[in-house]
Amino acid sequence: MNLFQKIFKSKKPPQTTERVELLSGSTSLFSAWSGDAYSSDIYRAAVDSIARNIAKLKASHVVKNTGSTKVEADARLTQILQVEPNRFMNSYDLWYKLATHLFLFNNSFALLDKDDTGNLRNIFPLDVAAAEFLAAPTGELYVKFRFRSGKEATFPYSDVIHLRRHFNSNDLLGTPNDAINSVIELAHVQTQGIEQGIKNSANIRGILKFTQLLSPEKLRKERDAFMEDYLSINNDGGVVATDQKMEYVPIDLKPALIDKRQMDAVKTKIYEYLGVSDKIVNSSYDEDVWAAFYESTIEPIALQLSLEFTRKIFTPKEQEFGNSILFESGRLQFSSNRTKIRLISVLVPYGLLSINQALEILNLPTVEDGDRRLQTLNVVDAAAANSYQLSDIQRQLKEEATKELAEDDE
Repeated sequence: MNLFQKIFKSKKPPQTTERVELLSGSTSLFSAWSGDAYSSDIYRAAVDSIARNIAKLKASHVVKNTGSTKVEADARLTQILQVEPNRFMNSYDLWYKLATHLFLFNNSFALLDKDDTGNLRNIFPLDVAAAEFLAAPTGELYVKFRFRSGKEATFPYSDVIHLRRHFNSNDLLGTPNDAINSVIELAHVQTQGIEQGIKNSANIRGILKFTQLLSPEKLRKERDAFMEDYLSINNDGGVVATDQKMEYVPIDLKPALIDKRQMDAVKTKIYEYLGVSDKIVNSSYDEDVWAAFYESTIEPIALQLSLEFTRKIFTPKEQEFGNSILFESGRLQFSSNRTKIRLISVLVPYGLLSINQALEILNLPTVEDGDRRLQTLNVVDAAAANSYQLSDIQRQLKEEATKELAEDDE
C-alpha cells in the first residue's frame, strides 16, 4: 500500500449512488479554476497577506454551558488543532493552505481522518483538480475527488471540511473567479508591455544610412565595422566621424511605461475583489485599518471555519451539550500601546480581565497565580452592595443601642 492509499482510504459509497441534482440547475461538479491567478504578483501578494493572517487564528475546543464558556482540556484534539494537524505540516501551514485555496478557487477542502469510534486523528488539506457530489439512496452525501496526479478517492461529505466563497449561483459550490479574469489578464499585459518596451528601447540605438547602393553582405560588414569603431565601450571620446558615403541618425527611444494611474486602478480592482487594501499588503497599516480588514475579511472566514469544524467534528448530541470549535485571534495585538494601556486601565478595575490576560495584551509573559481577577471596592455586585448597606445599618443600630444602655446605667 503506497502513501496515498494509507492517507486517503476511500470510503466506498453504495453502488447505487448518482450525481446530485441541484435546484439551481447548475452542476454539482467542481473543477479547479483554470485561470492562473497565482502567477500574478499582485494577486499572489494580496492572497498571501490574507492567508498569513488567517493562519494566525487559534482554534480551540470549547464547551458552552448555561451562562459560561470553558475551554475543554482535550489534549489530543488541542494538539491537532493548534500544533500538528497531520505529520506533514503544522497548524499554520494547514490554515494558510486552506485560505489560499479559498481565494484562488472559491472552494477549499480538507479531510477529517477519524478512527472507528469517530475521534479525530488527522486533518489533511486536499489539493484537488475536480470534485463530484454523489447522493446515496439513504440521502447521505459523498464527494468523489480527483487529484492532480490523476488518482481518485471518495469520502462522506460529513468527513470533509468545505469552505466556500461567493456562495451564490450553486447550491453546493462557491462561484468561480471568472469575474476577475479580465483584470488579471490586464495586469499581465501591463507587465509584458513594460518588459517589451524596455527591450525595444535597448535594441535599436540608431540608423546608418548609405548614399550608395551596397549588397546586403557589404551593408552588414559596414554596419558591424561602424558599431565596433563607434558604438562599443572602446570609443572613449564618444565622437562619431562619417564621410559622405554614410549618415548616422541616432534614435532616442524611451521605455514605453504604462501610466501609474492605470496600474493603480488594476491593483485596486484586484484588492477590492479580494477584500484587502494596499496598506494591509505592504504592512503599513495602523490599528484602524487592521480593525476594518479583520472585521470585513478575516472574521467572516473565522466564523465559517468555526461553524464548519464544529458541525463536522462533533455529533449533534455533542453539539447539544455545548461542544464547539472556536477560531479566534488576539485582535488587540495590532493596537497601539496607548490603546492597550487605556483598555486595561478601564477593564481591570471591573474584574473583566485577569492579571495574565492583561499581561498577554501587552505581549508580556504570564505569571504564577495570574488567573486572579482584581476589582476595585468602588465597584461591587448589587447583591453584595445591599448586604454591605444592611450590615452598616445594623452596626449603627447596635452602636446606638449600646450607647443608650450606657447612658441608662449612669
